[in-house]
Amino acid sequence: MEKSNPYVILSAAISIDGKIATNVGHSDLSSNEDFVRLHKLRTKVDGILIGKNTVMKDNPLLTVRYTKGKNPVRIILDSKGEISSKSKILQTSKKVPTIIATSKQITKYNLQKLREFPVEVIITGEKSVNIKSLLKKLAQKNIKTILVEGGGTVNWEFVKQNIFDELIITISPFLIGGKNAISFVQGDGFDKISKSPNLQLKSIKRLKNHLVLNYLKV
Repeated sequence: MEKSNPYVILSAAISIDGKIATNVGHSDLSSNEDFVRLHKLRTKVDGILIGKNTVMKDNPLLTVRYTKGKNPVRIILDSKGEISSKSKILQTSKKVPTIIATSKQITKYNLQKLREFPVEVIITGEKSVNIKSLLKKLAQKNIKTILVEGGGTVNWEFVKQNIFDELIITISPFLIGGKNAISFVQGDGFDKISKSPNLQLKSIKRLKNHLVLNYLKV
């Protein structure tokens, strides 16, 4: 049977103590070797997904640059449509297919602003993007595999709602600490270990001083 939802891979580089960014948003955790690995993975998926906060903090391109291959469709979760018109995502949307997922909270002004760019706007959910509904809509567009690159709030939504299939984590040789640093998963968290998704270790790969852990959800 055909899967009704895309296959979802959560991906991140984290410090040894589980942080993806410092308290001021600095997130330079990957090595060149890990960038090559990640960009090769990007060529194998249909879509790459991040949240608005990551766009605002990092202003990423979300394209394939460290290897050769096709760019996946870029999918941005932005409940109120607040992404900046000057962001690299919107500025390069003529060249790279881009979807902005918003909720019904989006203002007419923000919706009009987005529609000035060649992006597809998907409105789903009342106050925030309904991710389960969005995944179904993406599957209808023949997006069969999605790489989720966070940040922590987005990662938590996928974990909390149990709507991911695989986890690829690069452990970087750094310690960040700090109560305001960004963890791989933010949000309220689980109160019991038994509520955590059941993960099975598929592989461990060493990239010099970094470790790449690949888990499957079972």
